[in-house]
Amino acid sequence: MADETVTLSIEGDAETDEVTLPVGMLDLLREADESDAEVVGDLALFSCAQRIHATVHHAEGGDTERYRAIEERTMALFQERFGATYGELTGHDH
Repeated sequence: MADETVTLSIEGDAETDEVTLPVGMLDLLREADESDAEVVGDLALFSCAQRIHATVHHAEGGDTERYRAIEERTMALFQERFGATYGELTGHDH
């Protein structure tokens, strides 16, 4: 199983991409009966939330009206998906 991988497709409005990941890693991150796609979806949103948070709060020049609006929307989507705030799940809140 250590060598087994799964390839998932990511579809946008006009383009697609693929990501190949070890099955074992997905199994480690899986909660209950989540599908591979749900695990990767959680990772994608978590990563995006982490990136916009870092841009707004920890990068020089990142605290702009535009970036704050993007962060606000991302964090609302984060809370909607995970049922908790970014700060609650990471212990890192501003």
